[in-house]
Amino acid sequence: MGDLRLLAPYTTLGLGGPARAYEEATTAEELVSLVAEADRRGEPTLILGGGSNLVVSDQGFDGLVVKVATRGVTVSRDGGQVVVEAEAGEDWDPLVARAVAEGWSGLECMSGIPGLVGSTPIQNVGAYGQEVAHTVRCVRVFDRRTREVVDVEARRCGFSYRDSAFKRDLGRYVVLGVTFALDVSATSGPLTYQELVNRVGERAALTEVREAVLGLRRGKGMVLDPDDPDSRSAGSFFTNPIVSAEQAAALGDGSPRFDMPDGSVKVPAAWLIEQAGFPKGYTRGPVRISTKHTLALTNPHGHGTTADLIALAREVRDGVLAKFGVTLVNEPVMVGCAL
Repeated sequence: MGDLRLLAPYTTLGLGGPARAYEEATTAEELVSLVAEADRRGEPTLILGGGSNLVVSDQGFDGLVVKVATRGVTVSRDGGQVVVEAEAGEDWDPLVARAVAEGWSGLECMSGIPGLVGSTPIQNVGAYGQEVAHTVRCVRVFDRRTREVVDVEARRCGFSYRDSAFKRDLGRYVVLGVTFALDVSATSGPLTYQELVNRVGERAALTEVREAVLGLRRGKGMVLDPDDPDSRSAGSFFTNPIVSAEQAAALGDGSPRFDMPDGSVKVPAAWLIEQAGFPKGYTRGPVRISTKHTLALTNPHGHGTTADLIALAREVRDGVLAKFGVTLVNEPVMVGCAL
């Protein structure tokens, strides 16, 4: 079994205590074997991807951490689409970059998102009007309950805003690979996110969309950069709350809002946070809200603890609740800690 090691270097926040045991899986078969054997022993197991959507307690993880290091991408044609099968351990942004370079449309608005392919269906990762639910054909998983490897078709993945059947039952499924169906086109589909439309129009070349998205993300500290302290984060810490029409009306005429098909309303969490008195750069000890975007909580100089970060997150959440009656929900996965 692997040696005791700190998990902080494996997370983009740079936070997290030690793992009692650590192994790397370089093939899907090895990943299944390690997890299945740990399950037989009754040992707690943490599946570690890119660590970009993870908050690990200062006490670490009292069990086996399995780092997903599987690699491989295969591509085939299916009529007017390409079918891209990627192993869970593939880095996400290089896959997006390849899709853009090859003229495969459907992932370009998710450029610059850190992490691994295997994490994307769990969170239903999305940005600037796209989400992986739009292009996922199926997800290959190891079902720890039945001890079988199965392919879960997109319609059975339970995708919703930053959510999926996999996220709702995190302990059951280990993602082994993801299959995407992408359109063969050097031009994007219709763009809907206004901030992006303002830059490139309602349709644009994939390369132009990617560069615009990367520019927007860098401006918010959302592209990993060792020279940018604001990028030492877990990305957006809170999801945008979806509230009733009555709750949205109570926020006042000046509040930004996005009407949903079912009559509910999505409200930007960043706006709620700022209006509740937490501006960009708001600092508590060694941690702070990003100086570029109020949705990111950062450990800018690497001197904070998870306890510091959780205290700041609670302060923000409680402040928004007190002012607006809206409860913010954390987006990153919490390991050994909670708001």
